[in-house]
Amino acid sequence: MLYFEDIQLHEVMQSSATYPVTADDIKRFAGEWDPMPFHLDEAVAAMTPIGQLFSSGAHNIAISIKLSHTMMERPVAAIAGLGWQDVRFPLPVCAGDVLRLRTEIIDKRVSQSKPDRGIVTTLITLLNQDDAIVTEYKILTLVLRRLDSVSQA
Repeated sequence: MLYFEDIQLHEVMQSSATYPVTADDIKRFAGEWDPMPFHLDEAVAAMTPIGQLFSSGAHNIAISIKLSHTMMERPVAAIAGLGWQDVRFPLPVCAGDVLRLRTEIIDKRVSQSKPDRGIVTTLITLLNQDDAIVTEYKILTLVLRRLDSVSQA
């Protein structure tokens, strides 16, 4: 189990797994979760500034979460996600893109109200086949501390 103390500030990890995006994936996700016409119909999407079918931001985040689970060497002693910050979608994700994930631990601190846990902030970056950022956000996670660390505090 990976505890708060095991998580290294500025640690960068990259997924070896990739996610190839297909038109069917985009339409299937959009049909259930974000049924905007430009996510469902190539003809409508062709009339947008993007000019082709593209995924919703929610779909991009779902892909990033799926890829993040392929990167876990050990389970994290996570209690809960506390929120997402600074979510942005600088470039569209289109059918044919192949996505991969990069994560970086950008902050960590012991909880002031509950010293048996800490808060870890991770920068999540979803990249396409050209290494261009398509989605980026920060996620805050509440993580258990080791019992020996708490007793020494």
